[in-house]
Amino acid sequence: MSSNPRTRPLPADLCDIVNSYERIALVFQGGGALGAYQAGVYEALAEAGCEPNWISGVSIGAINSALIAGNTPENRVPRLQEFWDTIAGHTKSTMSWAPEGDIFRQLRNQMSAAMTIMRGQPGFFRPRVPNPWLLPAGASGATSFYDTSPLRDTLLKLVDFDLINSRQKRFSVGAVNVRTGNFIYFDNSEHVIGPEHIMASGALPPGFPAVKIEGEYYWDGGVVSNTPLQFLLDQPDHPSALVFQVDLFSARGPLPRDMYDVTERQKDIGYSSRTRYTTDVFRRVQDLRGKLFEALQRIPEQLRSEEDRALIDDYASSGPVNICHLIYQEKSYEREFKDYEFSHDSMRDHWQTGYEDTVRTLQRKEWLKKPDDIGIVVHDIHRLND
Repeated sequence: MSSNPRTRPLPADLCDIVNSYERIALVFQGGGALGAYQAGVYEALAEAGCEPNWISGVSIGAINSALIAGNTPENRVPRLQEFWDTIAGHTKSTMSWAPEGDIFRQLRNQMSAAMTIMRGQPGFFRPRVPNPWLLPAGASGATSFYDTSPLRDTLLKLVDFDLINSRQKRFSVGAVNVRTGNFIYFDNSEHVIGPEHIMASGALPPGFPAVKIEGEYYWDGGVVSNTPLQFLLDQPDHPSALVFQVDLFSARGPLPRDMYDVTERQKDIGYSSRTRYTTDVFRRVQDLRGKLFEALQRIPEQLRSEEDRALIDDYASSGPVNICHLIYQEKSYEREFKDYEFSHDSMRDHWQTGYEDTVRTLQRKEWLKKPDDIGIVVHDIHRLND
């Protein structure tokens, strides 16, 4: 997909730096049409030989994660391309031209978003007929505006679920139990993953219907948390980890100047992953673990309990966590409909931007090196870092 592969040579020792970590994780936020950015990120990582051994996502991030984990290395980028070409296909010929200038691109994108509302996206979702407002409570189709059965067919076509369940890669996607409101991660270390788990993670109401799994109904994980980062950091093991956290909404942004800006800014804040909060909590926990370790070391060996020894061993075997936080930076012509504007040109732009941002990131070896101390380091990365 990238039109300008490897714009700069990658460091010769990059693989050695990356492979010094016990865990390499790729964490994808939700964000609808903006998810093509994540595909570009993965393409750049794959070209550089930075293959994650744990991939996790929410919503569109769950779909991208499944396309990566559910394919062999040589097929991962082609399957991502096929998925994004499929769902952006109906605008490839009808909306491929516009006069130069941001205002014209904005109008074209707005038309594309309107087409999504009216027609859905091929291989993804289609409008319900009749409209759910016209149906009585409890009727089939009364709780969502779109039918996502096309997505199931697409996933079965493009994803090898036997490969995901072989656990060659750790794989997890987040969803919310509609009845209890509890967040859950469907993880291939504990669950047999099928298309319904991916669809549940992307079932954002009221557009998409809840997905039934083993008698319970689930919505998009973004209803509660739009990133799986906390799940990854909360694991009972504490290996050294290099985490590529890929966000599609930025927590920071300009002050709104009109109602369109207000709508967009509200969405950005609501769906931003609060990565800084999550990492601050993890840092405090690590500091407390360190103080507990020091306190237990003062206890004579013969007086330590089995639990004391286990805690000492656990901390002594812990490794540092390095988070490279890539955040999509929206274009000047993008507005509040950017997450459901699936035009082919926008998809290609998002993909290329993700690719270029990641290549720039990989050039900065100091961002990737393993920290010396047990703890967490976060690099907030975007195009302005260059």
